[in-house]
Amino acid sequence: MSNRRNFIQKFAALTSGAFFASKAAFSASKLENELGPTVSNIKPLGFQWETRDPFLFCVHHEDAYPKGNGQMGPAASLEGRHMGQDFIVKDGWRMYHGMKIPGFPGHPHRGFETITVVREGMVDHSDSLGAAGRYGNGDVQWMTAGKGVQHSEMFPLLSDEKDNPMELFQIWLNLPKANKMVEPHFKMLWGEDIPKYEHADQKGLATKVEVIVGQIERHKAPAPPPDSWAANAINDVAIWNIEMEPGASWVLPKANAGVNRRVYFFNGDTFKIDGVDVPHYHSADVLANAHVTFEAGAEKTNVLVLQGRPINEPVVQHGPFVMNSRQEIQQAFKDYQETKFGGWPWPELDHVHAKKEGRFALHADGRRESKS
Repeated sequence: MSNRRNFIQKFAALTSGAFFASKAAFSASKLENELGPTVSNIKPLGFQWETRDPFLFCVHHEDAYPKGNGQMGPAASLEGRHMGQDFIVKDGWRMYHGMKIPGFPGHPHRGFETITVVREGMVDHSDSLGAAGRYGNGDVQWMTAGKGVQHSEMFPLLSDEKDNPMELFQIWLNLPKANKMVEPHFKMLWGEDIPKYEHADQKGLATKVEVIVGQIERHKAPAPPPDSWAANAINDVAIWNIEMEPGASWVLPKANAGVNRRVYFFNGDTFKIDGVDVPHYHSADVLANAHVTFEAGAEKTNVLVLQGRPINEPVVQHGPFVMNSRQEIQQAFKDYQETKFGGWPWPELDHVHAKKEGRFALHADGRRESKS
């Protein structure tokens, strides 16, 4: 029990502490650092990326994990690491809260959704509802925490013969007040089912877009969970993972007026939006109801786009809970202490699945999906 309590304290410290954002702050339309009619607010990216309502934040995990040790942990010394809270990159990778296997052992959430986009590597999911899964290499897991769920996200190092690189985004999408206490739910968006939009510019250079949420032309993403802010098309929520060939250009389609749209440039040498230079590992806000042109530099360029109509409600976050008032946060901690959000049906908080398992999802109702 003390290990669980210590983890929650550490988790709270590493997820922005407590903050309050008023409706007025979210609905403010004037952006700082105006750079032109369509581009504004260019900012450097840290470990935790700033987002705009309806998103809460995005974290970019990129770890060059070594070969596995046969037990799905690293075949390397852990000496000199801040075990249990290893967030400083050492030798190209981190253990995070894991003690033997990298990752995030069982911890609670309430009041929002996690969208985990795995570009490379594998993630093992287990939760308090009895659901589980292993996914990665292009898969996306979408979990609605709703009224409360515990889950673990471990990064098993499955290969003992070669390195186990990992790269993923975890995106926190807020829930409106009306849906904060819905039943928890998780859904898999398998990589092979996510639409891939492709465009060739006048020079024949390609731009490819994974349409994870939203729609580009006839390419429509799989349906979101039923209680998500993204489930209603009027909210114009989109998550697009974009790869551009060196020198390629592409026009980002219009969204609706009043939608927040932010672009994250995370890989490449140079990148321009409507002629404005965006430095490497920076974000920029773009006008949603206008066509804007992306231009890649001399290297392959990777960009993430997050957009959505703002919820425009007060936000109070403390660690793993996101509600509308401090009183609701206090109630969340009280409920978790009393119920553990259903308990933990797995042998360990850092539970991982059998090494021989492939990609799969076991849902709380017993339904199982298996992938090759």
